[in-house]
Amino acid sequence: MTFKAEYIWIDGTEPTAKLRSKTKIIEGSPAGLDALPIWGFDGSSTNQAEGHASDCVLKPVFTCPDPIRGGDDVLVLCEVLNIDFTPHATNTRAALAEVAEKFAAQEPIFGIEQEYTFFKDGYPLGFPKGGFPAPQGGYYCGVGADEIFGRDVVEAHLDNCLKAGLGISGINAEVMPGQWEFQVGPLSPLEVSDQLWVARWLLYRTAEDFDIAATLDPKPVKGDWNGAGAHTNFSTKAMREGYDAIITACESLGEGSKPLDHVKNYGAGIDDRLTGLHETAPWDKFSYGVSNRGASVRIPWQVEKDGKGYIEDRRPNANVDPYVVTRLLVDTCCSALEKAGQV
Repeated sequence: MTFKAEYIWIDGTEPTAKLRSKTKIIEGSPAGLDALPIWGFDGSSTNQAEGHASDCVLKPVFTCPDPIRGGDDVLVLCEVLNIDFTPHATNTRAALAEVAEKFAAQEPIFGIEQEYTFFKDGYPLGFPKGGFPAPQGGYYCGVGADEIFGRDVVEAHLDNCLKAGLGISGINAEVMPGQWEFQVGPLSPLEVSDQLWVARWLLYRTAEDFDIAATLDPKPVKGDWNGAGAHTNFSTKAMREGYDAIITACESLGEGSKPLDHVKNYGAGIDDRLTGLHETAPWDKFSYGVSNRGASVRIPWQVEKDGKGYIEDRRPNANVDPYVVTRLLVDTCCSALEKAGQV
C-alpha cells in the first residue's frame, strides 16, 4: 500500500517568498508527522543555493489530510534545512520557534485575516478589460453577480481548508471586486503560521482548477482602490484578563525604533499600501485607538467595553511572512508585558 504526500515549502525568492511543492510516494499508510521522512530538493532552482552545492533538506513540521487528492493522501508543510541540519538562511520558522518557546508561559494566540485578489487574463476578476468597474463600496460583503466575482473558487477553497482540518474561522468578500479574505485562528504562533501557509497553498491550488490566479499583492490595482492586508489579531493571557495589558502592548509597539522595525518586515510594498488612505495609517507614523481602522493598531470597541481582549495590528501586508509577523509581535509585546510585571 502507498500514499501520496505533497511536500510544501517556502522558497528564497525576494522580496516575497513563493510556495513550492512536489509529490513523494510513500510505502505504508499515513502514521503522523514523525513517520514522514525528510526529503530534499534543488535549491539552485528556488533561490536557496548555488549550483555547485545545491542540495537542501525538507523537514516535515506540519501535516494534514490532502482535500484535493482525498483518500489517505496528505499535505506536508516542511521547513528548509542545510545539509548539516541547521536552519537554512530562508527558514524564518526556526526564529519564531525560539521566541514562541521563550514566551510560552504568556500563552500568546493569533488570528490572521488573509486578504487576496483573483486575477483572470491579466485583470482583477470583475474588472472589464481596458476599463474599471463601479467605484468600491458595494462589493464588501456583497451579494449578486454584479458585485461578487469568484465565489465558486472561494467556497471550494473554504471546503478544502475545512476538509484539511485547518483552523479557518471565516470568509468574506472585500472592498475591491475580485478581492476576498479568509481568517485563520485563534491559534498559537507556530500553529497559525503553519496553517496560514498551508491555506495559502490550497488557495493557489484550488484556483488552478478554475483557471484563475490568486495574488497576495498588497496593492494589486493602483489608484482609489483598497490594498490587501493581513490584519493580525493578537493577545496574551494577561491581555485576555485585563485592559492595562492591552495598553502596555499598544504602547510597546510605538516605542523607539519598534514601528520601523516591524513595518520593514511586514511585507514588500508596504509603503504602496500604508498611505493613510483606504483604511490605513501612514507607514512612517504609529498610532493606536479604539475602533479606529485608520490607526496602525486598533483596539476593538468591545475590548474597551469589556476591559480585556486583544488588539489588531492593521499594518501587515497580504504578502507578509506569518512566521515573521507573529515573532515580532510576541517578542515586542511579551517583553514589554514581562518588564511591566503584567504576565
